[in-house]
Amino acid sequence: MWSYGVAIPAFNAAETIGETLASVLAQSVPPAAIVVVDDGSTDETAQIAHGFGPAVEVIRQANSGPGAAASLAMASLRTDLIATVDADDLWLEDKMEKQIAAMQADRGIDALFCRQRQFRHGATDRTAGEERDGLNRSSMLIHRRVFETVGRLIDPPGNRGDMVDWLARAREAGFRLEMLPEVLVLRRIIPGSLSHGRDITKDRGYLLVARRAMERRKAMQKASEEPQ
Repeated sequence: MWSYGVAIPAFNAAETIGETLASVLAQSVPPAAIVVVDDGSTDETAQIAHGFGPAVEVIRQANSGPGAAASLAMASLRTDLIATVDADDLWLEDKMEKQIAAMQADRGIDALFCRQRQFRHGATDRTAGEERDGLNRSSMLIHRRVFETVGRLIDPPGNRGDMVDWLARAREAGFRLEMLPEVLVLRRIIPGSLSHGRDITKDRGYLLVARRAMERRKAMQKASEEPQ
């Protein structure tokens, strides 16, 4: 079976990172490596991660954004597969077992995602939330060659849209992205967090991501029309 490592970007996640790490360490197929990148937190995030002992490598950097933190964590892994999870989300215990089995059964899959169930921070019932496809870091499993080819996640203004941009670049590079039709991730909803709600300033990143994608498509079309 392929080995996998886990990349976790974290910023001021002291309230949640312990539970996230516990869900990773409880996987029925355990990870070969876990890397947490503390993105300039001002709380106890790094100390809590260190408390899990040698199973978790903790790297600290000045605050640079979730994409930069995720990229550093991913680049630090040397496993066949790279899984990512945000520091406030949770994995069901058979997530990695099922995703790895699906990728081994279909060797043409380059990146595999799964469905997720949302729950509100502090809620005791985590069984009745909205379910949706999880095209995000917390459900993503990729071959290491995909990250090496596509490159790092780029943080746009407002720090929203880094995964939208990265996934677009992965598709443009010809990689095959698939979705497991099963809930394997619990997505925590925290009011006031970076990804919660709509915010004009934070949402500027989505516009930049869309413009970059259009520019890349135009450049590719122009190159295909040029005489060989």
